[in-house]
Amino acid sequence: MVTPTPRKPGFWLACLPIALTFVVLGVQLFYFGNFTPHIPLAIGVAITALIGWLRGYRWPEMEDGIMHVVRLGLQSVGILIIVGMIVGIWIASGTVPYLIKLGLSLISPELFLAASVLICAVVSVSLGTSWGTTGTVGLALMGIGNGFDIPMYWTAGAVVSGAFFGDKMSPLSDTTNLAPAVTGVNLFDHIRNMLPTTVPAMLIALVIYLFAGFSLIGDQAVDFGRIENIISGLDQHFNLSWPLLLPLAVTVLLALKKMPALPTLFAGAMLGLATAMLTQDVGLQQAFNFMFGGYQIDTGVREIDALLNRGGIQSMTWVITLMLVALAFGGVLERTGCLAVIMEKILTRAKSFGAVQSSAIATSAMTNVIGGDPYLSIALPGRMFAPAYRAKGYSALNLSRAVEEGGTLISPLIPWNAGGAVVITALGLGIAEGQTENLLYIPLAFACWLSPLIGMAYAHLGWFSPKLSPEEAAQHQAEETIVAKPAMAK
Repeated sequence: MVTPTPRKPGFWLACLPIALTFVVLGVQLFYFGNFTPHIPLAIGVAITALIGWLRGYRWPEMEDGIMHVVRLGLQSVGILIIVGMIVGIWIASGTVPYLIKLGLSLISPELFLAASVLICAVVSVSLGTSWGTTGTVGLALMGIGNGFDIPMYWTAGAVVSGAFFGDKMSPLSDTTNLAPAVTGVNLFDHIRNMLPTTVPAMLIALVIYLFAGFSLIGDQAVDFGRIENIISGLDQHFNLSWPLLLPLAVTVLLALKKMPALPTLFAGAMLGLATAMLTQDVGLQQAFNFMFGGYQIDTGVREIDALLNRGGIQSMTWVITLMLVALAFGGVLERTGCLAVIMEKILTRAKSFGAVQSSAIATSAMTNVIGGDPYLSIALPGRMFAPAYRAKGYSALNLSRAVEEGGTLISPLIPWNAGGAVVITALGLGIAEGQTENLLYIPLAFACWLSPLIGMAYAHLGWFSPKLSPEEAAQHQAEETIVAKPAMAK
C-alpha cells in the first residue's frame, strides 16, 4: 500500500478544527453550564487528527507531534506539582496564615489592591515564577482581601497583574528566557526593551487599583470585628511568629542566586515541612498528607476554613490534566500544518511594521487560546515571524517583546490555558464549582492586557520600535551563509 504524501490544509480547512472545538467548548460552557474544558479539547485533538489523516498525515506522525509539544510542558507539570505541595505545607507550617495576619494588621483596606500588585510584582521578579507567586503570596492576599470584604475577583485581578508582570520582567523566568532564545536576541536587551510597554501598563493599573480600593471601601465602615475574629482564629490554631517567614525568605534567596526553578521550589517545600514539624507540632506522616491531599482544618470560623482548606498535589490534577490535553491539541495543530497555514495567511496581510507587530502579539494570544500553553505561544510565533521583521528592517527585539506580551501576559486570562488554570485553582476561585462570577478577574487584571495594547500603539506610531542593527544583520547573514553552504556543495 502506497503511503500518501502529507499536504498542508487550505486556510479555511486549517481553521475548521479550531472553530469546531470552540463550538463544542461553547456547548459545554454555556449550554451545560459546566466549566471543564478537558473533553471539548480532547474532541478537538480527534477532529484535527481526522483532518490531518484526510490530508495524508498518519497517526504515528501526528502522535510524534503531540508528544513533542507535551514534552515541552513537562517542566511546567513539575512546577505545578511542587506548587501544590508548597500551598499545602506552607499553610500547615503557619507561613501563609502569618502572612495573612500581617496583611490584615498592617495594610490599609483602601490601599490593599495597589499594595497587592506591588507585593506580587516584587516577589515574582525575585522568584522568576508567576505560578509560584500566585500559589503562595497570592493565596495569602486572597485571605487578606476576604478579611476586608473585597470581592475575590478584584483581589485575583490585582494578584495576577503583579505576579505576571514580575514573571515577564524577571531574568530568572523561564518564559523571559525562552522569548529571546527563540528570537535570537540578548536576554537583558530583551528585558530593557519591554520597559516602555510594561512600566506604563503597571502605572495605569496601580492608579486604577488605588481608585478601586477607595471606591470599594468608600464610606462603608470596614468590619474590624470580622478582621479581629479572623486574626484571633489564626492565633488560636497556629503558633505565629516571624521565623515562619523562613521558607519564603530562603526560596526568594535561592531564586536570586539563580538556582533553577524546580530545586528552588522544592527546597521551599522541604523547609515548609521542617517548619510545620518544629513550630506547629505536625507529624511527618501528617505533613506528607498535607503535601499530597491538601491542608484540612475546622476552626469554626467560616472565612478561615474556606481559605486554608486547600493545596496539595491532588488539587493540581485538574490543571495538570487540562494542560496536557491542551498541549496535545496544540501539538496536533502544529504537526498537521494548521497553525503554520493560519500564520502564513496573517503574514501575507500584514503590510506595515505596525501590522506585523500587532499580528505577532495577536497570534501569540490566539496560540494561547488554541494551544493552551504559554510556551507554545512564545516559541511558535517566535519562529514563524522572524523573517518578516528582518525583511522590514526591524530588530528581533520587537518580536521578542511581542511574543512575551501575547504569550506570558495573556496566558492567565485564558481559563483553559495553563496560566489561567493555575490562577483559578491556586487562588480558589471555584470556577469549576459554579462561581463563574469570579471570571471577572480577567478584565480586572489590567496590567496583563494593557501592555499588549500599548505595544500595538507604539508599533503603529513608530515609538520604541528598534530597527535592525548592523550587528544583528551581520549575524543573520552569517547564519544564512552557513545554511546555504551544504546546498552550494551539492
